[in-house]
Amino acid sequence: MTDQSVDLLYGRGTLTLQLPADAVATVVSKPDFPPAASAQDVFNIAMENPIGSGSLESLCSGCESACILICDITRPVPNHVFLQPMIRTMMANGIDAANITVLIATGLHRPNEGDEMAELVGDPWVLETVSVVNHLALDEESHIDLGVTKTRATPVKLDRRFVEADLRIATGLVEPHFMAGYSGGRKVIAPGVAHHETIRTFHSARFMEDPAATQCNLQHNPLHEEQLEIVQMLGDVYALNTIIDEERTLVHATFGEVIASHLSAVEFVRDFTEIAVGRRFHTVVTSSAGYPLDQTYYQTVKGMVTPLDILEPGGTLIIASECAEGIGSEHYREAQGRLVALGPDAFLQTLLAKQLADVDEWQTEMQLKPMRNGNVCLYTTGLSDDDHELTGVERVHSLTDAIARSMAEHKDNAVAIIPEGPYVVPVVNIDRSAQSLT
Repeated sequence: MTDQSVDLLYGRGTLTLQLPADAVATVVSKPDFPPAASAQDVFNIAMENPIGSGSLESLCSGCESACILICDITRPVPNHVFLQPMIRTMMANGIDAANITVLIATGLHRPNEGDEMAELVGDPWVLETVSVVNHLALDEESHIDLGVTKTRATPVKLDRRFVEADLRIATGLVEPHFMAGYSGGRKVIAPGVAHHETIRTFHSARFMEDPAATQCNLQHNPLHEEQLEIVQMLGDVYALNTIIDEERTLVHATFGEVIASHLSAVEFVRDFTEIAVGRRFHTVVTSSAGYPLDQTYYQTVKGMVTPLDILEPGGTLIIASECAEGIGSEHYREAQGRLVALGPDAFLQTLLAKQLADVDEWQTEMQLKPMRNGNVCLYTTGLSDDDHELTGVERVHSLTDAIARSMAEHKDNAVAIIPEGPYVVPVVNIDRSAQSLT
C-alpha cells in the first residue's frame, strides 16, 4: 500500500496522519457500540431501571435539598442530555429549585467559569434555574472533615455542599483511567469534590507507584479501594454513569446506588475499551483524545501511559496533542521544571519521601512510567519552545518522519496506531477470568 492515512483525534477535530509507504499498520479502535435510538432514550432507560436503589422520584421523598456533581471541562460528559430532566424531576417531587446545587467536581483543576461553564452545562435553563458552582479544593472553609479511612489512613474532607445535601447524586463519564482503573462513580466524589489534602494523599508515591494502580484494573487497586471506603463513610449516594462513543454521543448509561451502578457501567464498557492486540510494537502512535482532554500537556500524559502494555521495552511512543492552553497550572510547571533539572530517577526519590504530593506533581510522576519504558515523542502545535523544554520529552515536527525514523531505528515496520488515545486501552492479551470488579 502506498497511500496510508489515519485520522487522529486532535483539538476540536482530527489530524490526518500520513504513514510511511512501507509501514505495516495496526489501528486499535473500539468496536461499534450497540445501536441506540437516541441519547435521550439511553438516559430514560437508565432512569427507568435503577440499580440498587429506588427511582429518582422515590429518592426525592422527604428531601429538602439536592446536590448534583458534574465533571469539569476536561471530561466530555453529555450534561445537556440529563441535567434538566433530573432537576425537573426533583422540583416536581418537592425539592425547591433554590435548594438544588450543581457542583462542578474540579478536583485540583482550575474552576470553569463564564462561557466555559455555559459550554460545560450545555443548557441555559439549568444555569438560570439552579445554582451552578465550582468545587475549590484549596478553600478550607468549604469542606467537612469526615475523619480518615481505616485501611490507609487517608484524610477524608469533602465539599460541604455535597455532604450536607439531603439527596446526593454524582454524574460522570465511565472510561479507562490510568491509575484509578475506571473513571466515574466514586471518583467524581473523591478526588472530584475532595479537599486538597485528600487529593494529595491519593497522588502520593505510595499510591502512584503501586502496580495495581493502573488503567482498567479495580482488583486490589488502592485508589479504588479508598474511594469505595470514602463513599461508604458518606452514607446514601447515587450516580448517573454515562458512556459515549467516538462522536461524543451518549450510548449507554446506568443510574442507581453509586457503587453498584458504577460497576455495572464498567462491566458494560470493558468490551469496548480494553482491546486485545496480541503482540507488542516498537513504534506506537497515539493521541490525547482531542478536545477537551488535549488542551494542556498536563492531561496529555494520560495518553502516554495507557498504551504501555503494547510498547516493546525501549520502543518509541509518539503522541499528538494540541495543548492549546499550554503546559497546565503553575504548580505543574514547577514539577516539570524539577523533572527536567533533576532527571527521572532523582525526581522520583524526592517523591518517595513525601506523605502528601505537591499540587499537580502527580502527573509528572505518571510521566516517569512511559519514560522508563521507552522514548517519548510529542507532536503539538500549541506549546511554545520554552514550554516544550518543560515536557522532558522529544519534540517532533512531522509525525510521518518520526514514524519512519522509529521504524528504521528498530528495524521493524510494524506500527500500532490508537486514534482515540486514552479512551482505548490496547493490551497484548486479555484474561477476563483474572479480572474482578470488587
